[in-house]
Amino acid sequence: MLTPAIIADVVDRALAEDSPWGDITSELLIPADAEVVATMDAREPGVFSGSAVLVAVFAAVDARIRVDVEVRDGERFEAGAVLARITGPARGVLRGERIALNLVQRMSGIATLTARYVAEAAGTKARIVDTRKTTPGLRALERQAVRDGGGHNHRYSLSDAVLAKDNHLAVLAAQHGGDLTAALRAVRAQLSHTTHLEVEVDRIDQIEPVLAAGVDTIMLDNFTPDELREGVAIVAGRALVEASGGVNLDTVGVIASTGVDIISVGALTHSVRSLDLGLDVGLHP
Repeated sequence: MLTPAIIADVVDRALAEDSPWGDITSELLIPADAEVVATMDAREPGVFSGSAVLVAVFAAVDARIRVDVEVRDGERFEAGAVLARITGPARGVLRGERIALNLVQRMSGIATLTARYVAEAAGTKARIVDTRKTTPGLRALERQAVRDGGGHNHRYSLSDAVLAKDNHLAVLAAQHGGDLTAALRAVRAQLSHTTHLEVEVDRIDQIEPVLAAGVDTIMLDNFTPDELREGVAIVAGRALVEASGGVNLDTVGVIASTGVDIISVGALTHSVRSLDLGLDVGLHP
């Protein structure tokens, strides 16, 4: 989850990168006592995400800066909307401007794209979920943005659940004489009852041997829509069914209609476009 400690760490690292020894431009050009009112404006429509991050950036720069967020996380807005008002010392506002925009633009871009995927899957039981294809150091922020867009999160890290993919299975089966069911049962026997076990398959004939091991979720990787329907019928509720691979805005609706429970979409975070937002500064009245 996106905790204050995680946000503070991201903000501190971003500010240290952007102004390690201060903002020499503002310190030379802007009087120390100058006050401003700035607005964060939407230059295109979207879904907002990042209110806590926005507040944290300016609090870290100068505790005297006041941030009034005008929209809620997960709320849609139109081009021209005022998303937030920032009031306080000019030097601090200018120092935090770029970091605040970079983070909120990215989070809002992810929330906006996620909402489009969720809309395409509407009317089905399929959940749209993210993957670990996130920006290093920003995973908690990006996954919060997915939630703000109406999506859900997959496992947060390699430490949270067992997800055996093709390379894992090749090694595992070889150690058990090619008996995939026996290999997975041996894995299951070592797990706590609270630890989720998911296995990826890329062929229909792998489904039954994997199910026989008592897995919690089976991932059907790069299956066609017809193959997904067949796979869902074979599983018949004995495990959750996740579809992965080949998912985009043109295909997600069809994939959702096959009856799968989960659709994982790496594009939500690895190839998203940041939303176009601006921060316009005016003198304090």
